[in-house]
Amino acid sequence: MRPRSHGYLSDPNSQIPYWDAAAATKTFTHPLHLPWLRGISRHAAILDYGCGYGRTMAELERHGFTNLTGADTSPEMIRRAQHLHPTRHFTTLDTSPTWPTPHAEFDAILLFAVLTCIPGDESQRRLIAELNRILKPGGFLYISDFLLQDDGRNRDRYDNYAALYDSYGVFETDDGAVCRHHSREWLTTLLAGFETISTRTIPVTTMNGNESLGIQILLEAR
Repeated sequence: MRPRSHGYLSDPNSQIPYWDAAAATKTFTHPLHLPWLRGISRHAAILDYGCGYGRTMAELERHGFTNLTGADTSPEMIRRAQHLHPTRHFTTLDTSPTWPTPHAEFDAILLFAVLTCIPGDESQRRLIAELNRILKPGGFLYISDFLLQDDGRNRDRYDNYAALYDSYGVFETDDGAVCRHHSREWLTTLLAGFETISTRTIPVTTMNGNESLGIQILLEAR
């Protein structure tokens, strides 16, 4: 059993010190599949939950979307986002996953490479329940994340950390993050409260430069 790296992770489901430290250096690459957004008004209220430094929001803006909000738990990620995109609206989440309004207000929510940063089942359930709450009826949840990988390097990581985190697919990166790759069965269970509209698998370069298999899921709030 290996110790946790760098002392960042007193709670692996809330890794703010890690993301603050990494905010200036990481690059995120999950692609935005524009055909899935064709039916959404360019004035629809869209939340990018876990927006990082605002890369996906900037792409949405380039394609004509105007009512955009970015939110992240890392103050340093939000600071970088505000520097790169000073005209956009960003907010730091102080009580994640709780959103600070009592009613459904978004037509669509993007959740790009966020579940991979939340290793615990119950923490993922709480997040998905909260996003369901703040989506308008018939609103869309667009998820992009990582599947379990088949290569030896990742299988070794899953095996090495399965007992420590009581979950196969959770592992520590060399620079101190705790991440999770997901089985299709778990994602189906996690997202059972939504209607699945479409799914697709994609190649994704991770934040540390490794090629991995990703999955994108478009869901509708019931």
